[in-house]
Amino acid sequence: MPRPRSDGYNPGKLSAVWASTETKAIEAAGILAAQFSLPVLVHHGLHENDRSATGFLPPPEFDRMADAFFARPDESVRGWERAVDAQARVATAVDDILQRFSGENIAFISHGGVGTLLLCKYLGIPISRTADQPFQGHFWAFDVATRRVLHRWREIAPQEMVVS
Repeated sequence: MPRPRSDGYNPGKLSAVWASTETKAIEAAGILAAQFSLPVLVHHGLHENDRSATGFLPPPEFDRMADAFFARPDESVRGWERAVDAQARVATAVDDILQRFSGENIAFISHGGVGTLLLCKYLGIPISRTADQPFQGHFWAFDVATRRVLHRWREIAPQEMVVS
């Protein structure tokens, strides 16, 4: 079983662990799934927003692009997938998974951008980077039946332990 968290959060028994098709997400999901002797299940719709038009961007330029992505959600910024489209895609993927889910708790291991988009949808707020995680390595929780957000972003590990 997982170690107790210092913030008192306990997800209980996980019944399923889902990831996007991206290696980083599958590897992270594998670490969590192993704690519960579960397989990692994969859904294509959980992938990060499509940024293939620009390829890798150095961190300062990437941050400017991410700011624009969230600030202009109805536009394709430099060819990136529109935020509204990424939000609809990830929400549809989660709905698809949950329609077939009958367990206690489920974990979705995906990416910060689409995680923030889904969080905005479930909070009923406009797409905004102000809802984004403060740095890599966070999670948030929602009630499976109602989609009500139980808590916003919380650290998985302290920032000094997160390797980018």
